[in-house]
Order: sequence, then C-alpha cells, then structure tokens
Amino acid sequence: MQNFFKMNKQKFFKFDFSNENKVTNFYVNQTNIEAYNGVLNLNNKHILLVGPKKSGKSHLADLWCKKNNGIGLKSNLDHIINNNLNVFIDNIHLGFEEEKLFFVINHCIVNNLKILITTSFDINEINFLLKDLISRLKTFSYLRINQPDDDMLINVLTKLFVDKQFIINSKDIFQFIIKKTNRSYDNMIEIVKKLDTLSLEKKRQLTIPLIKEIL
Repeated sequence: MQNFFKMNKQKFFKFDFSNENKVTNFYVNQTNIEAYNGVLNLNNKHILLVGPKKSGKSHLADLWCKKNNGIGLKSNLDHIINNNLNVFIDNIHLGFEEEKLFFVINHCIVNNLKILITTSFDINEINFLLKDLISRLKTFSYLRINQPDDDMLINVLTKLFVDKQFIINSKDIFQFIIKKTNRSYDNMIEIVKKLDTLSLEKKRQLTIPLIKEIL
C-alpha cells in the first residue's frame, strides 16, 4: 500500500466522482483470491459468483465480460439469443423471471456458451419456485467472495478516502473505524459518505473525534 499519510492541513473540495466499475480498482487478497482466479479461468463456462454487497462482484463481472466478449442481460434477450452471446446476469435475487433465467441458462448450455451469474445470497437462501432452475444453478462452478478481513477493510477505506480527497493524519483512524463498527463493505461506504458530509459542513479534518460523531 502506498504511503499517503500526510501531516499538512486538508483543503476540502466537493467533487462528483464517477462510480464506474474499473477492473484496475479490484484489490485481491485471501478473501477473494479464489473468486478472482475462478472468474479468470477460461475453463469455467458456467459460474455462480456469490458475495456480500459492494464486495466487487460487478468489477469481476466487467473483467469476465471483457475476456469472454460477454454481455449483461437486461431487456436484450432476443439480441443475446439470436447472436449466441456469452451472458452475464447480475443479482439474480432481485426479481428476475425464473422461466426467463431457466431459458437463458439452458440456451447457454445447449450452445456451448459461457454464463456468469452473481448474487449476494446462497442459492438455498433465494426462494426460487422453479425447482429445475435450482438444479441447474447447483451445477455451476461456485465461487465466493468472503466477508472482508482487516487488510481488505483498510484497502476499501483507503480507496474511499482517496476518492473523497481526504488526507489521513494517522493510521489509527483505520483501526478505530474497523473496531467500532459493523465490518462490512456496505457499512464502510456509508461511513465515508457521512464523514464526507460532516467534514464539509463543519469544515473539519478527518480525525477520530469527527468519526465518533457518526458512530
């Protein structure tokens, strides 16, 4: 990790940073290395990628699509079917029609196409009604992104702080946040958003006393 700790006073500017998913932003460590390698493995034709919210599933999907000339399933089913394209389906737990999912999966299997599906839940935790769909999904290569460890949380916080142009005066800030709050990707993002707003409102640097105000 680069040394970005500085002791000079912070100037605060409000920017609208892009949320584009760039594969160069994907940090690999022991919590996601198997998922990362599995997505890159061209021999894995049918992948089910499971991981917490904001854990980088979309980043990996972007990488997978670029390597496999894949396309995300939206309202373009006819285009995908007619052109025999490799398919990425994001967040299958968010209300996809089960028969449509089953049809796309079968199409990929029959036509020797690749398919990547992501979700934040294990298959048994999603209340699918179509049993054949569950059976199909259980034949996929199962890849998991685990909950973040300290190393991953520090990296996530670093990225978020840099995006918001915070200057960190002490590395103790990282350990304070990690120890005092819910250790999840989602929560780290929410905390930094609140800190950004509060620091701008009060024109204060990022310090532990400021962090205490939102925890």
